[in-house]
Amino acid sequence: MREFLVEITTAIPEGTGQDEVDRRRAAEAVRARELAATGHLARLWRPVGELRSIGIWRAADEEELHEKVLGTLPLRPWMTPTVTALESHPNDPGRTDATQ
Repeated sequence: MREFLVEITTAIPEGTGQDEVDRRRAAEAVRARELAATGHLARLWRPVGELRSIGIWRAADEEELHEKVLGTLPLRPWMTPTVTALESHPNDPGRTDATQ
């Protein structure tokens, strides 16, 4: 699988009820755990005080990332993702034979 740096900004539509927001957030947590278990979600961070996340995601290619990974997130209709394909750097201290 290839790795992608994905920055996601979430904007809750005006007028959305808190019950709907809570329902989607709970479902999002479940789906994130499932994607982590299958190796598609490697790491995830949130800048302090923002409805934005930054993560390392994995998929066969960018099409699969959008359709079968990010597209399955319950909050996806409210998200704007920015995707950057990554490749191993020769000076990466975490580099292993598998990432060369």
